[in-house]
Amino acid sequence: KLAKKGLTPSQIGVNLRDSHGIAQVKSVTGTKILRLLKRNGLAPSLPEDLYHLIKKAVSVRKHLETNRKDKDSKFRLILIESRIHRISRYYKRTRQLPPNWKYESATASTLVA
Repeated sequence: KLAKKGLTPSQIGVNLRDSHGIAQVKSVTGTKILRLLKRNGLAPSLPEDLYHLIKKAVSVRKHLETNRKDKDSKFRLILIESRIHRISRYYKRTRQLPPNWKYESATASTLVA
């Protein structure tokens, strides 16, 4: 029900913990939230950690458009994007992303929109 509203697996876990007093979903159901969502076909297309890294990179890039001289943000963007490439390499290897998936900064804003 919460996944249909558009909540991520971690948001579902926080909601269940805070509102319903379920500390660990795995101890109640025997399986993790993401596995339950995958079984019911409600899993997100991008893994959650990768999604949040892309979202952060998009916001830093937007900040750099207005503040061109911000050298620290430029450096942090490089670090974030290298993290994105590293984690996407892992997800391709474990077949959670298609092998032809590629992060491109130009199309990144459409991924998180």
